[in-house]
Amino acid sequence: MAPIRTQWTRLIRFVANETSRVHIGQPVDEALDVGLAAYQRKLIKAFEISGSALDPAAQVTTKVLTVKSLLTPLSREEVKLVRCLGLNYVDHAEEARLPKPNFPVLFYKPVTSLIGPLAPVIIPKVAQPPKDHNPDYEVELVIVIGRAAKNVSEADALDYVLAYSGANDVRLPPPCIRTILVLTRPLGLLSQTSDGRLSMGLLQIIWSVSGVKDATALCSNFSTDNTNPFGPCLVSSRLIPDPQRVSLKATVNGSLLQDGNTAEQIFGVRRTVAFLSQGTTLEPGTIILTGTPKGVGFVKSPPLYLKHGDKMSVWLSNGIGTLYNDVVEEERSTSQTKL
Repeated sequence: MAPIRTQWTRLIRFVANETSRVHIGQPVDEALDVGLAAYQRKLIKAFEISGSALDPAAQVTTKVLTVKSLLTPLSREEVKLVRCLGLNYVDHAEEARLPKPNFPVLFYKPVTSLIGPLAPVIIPKVAQPPKDHNPDYEVELVIVIGRAAKNVSEADALDYVLAYSGANDVRLPPPCIRTILVLTRPLGLLSQTSDGRLSMGLLQIIWSVSGVKDATALCSNFSTDNTNPFGPCLVSSRLIPDPQRVSLKATVNGSLLQDGNTAEQIFGVRRTVAFLSQGTTLEPGTIILTGTPKGVGFVKSPPLYLKHGDKMSVWLSNGIGTLYNDVVEEERSTSQTKL
């Protein structure tokens, strides 16, 4: 299987000044951090791309458009599924005092969680007050699948990757989950079974202590709308031949809180794509958030949680760039909108 070769190097999705319509394009300035430029309200020019973002044959034209507003690089309609890995960095597992998993820890998010550059991250009423729910920032490398992948080998896994992007996986876990993880560390209940599932001891404790009636209720706060910034662009996989050499950082209110590298991943991109494709087809448009390095807020003493008015940015190297997003609590957002 040959690697996917796009005609474009970097792809953005945007509303154009000239048409007030949505377009995809390639930034004219090859070195421009489009997320930073959008945040600074600087001029962004792009060559229009004819075709679909998921079609490697899409052509870069000579028509130049001006960016009015920057959007997620893929629309919600194009994203087939949002898969996420937890506890996938050695240093993050160490700071959380949790054992390294033997298999990828997988969870899902709805496409309604995805937002673009400069869009506010909304803390819903169900996750308020923030001090009781510890909303957390997490810079992550995103894999974008470009061709149907099923039962692929690690050796061939990168041939199914269309592009890479960035994300800030803001999570709003129920407070009981944080408490359970702390209490069960010394009890040996965090082991995994041979097929990668968490031990029943831990699952039973989570189930009983949380008091929820079903798994949907237990996981709902991990999957809320408008909490997952994605972008600011796609970088063609041919520009990132080794995805285990990507630097990534997260900043909140001007303080650098995460500064890592994908070299620290427990399950690299090859292994992740191969593992997730076993018995299951990863369709074109599937995006995979690959976990976060050390520096998350809940492990700090005292815990650092996101709250109304906080200003976040995450940056990834290799041409991906910066995502800027502010934090807004839902009730305040509603009241401000009415003014």
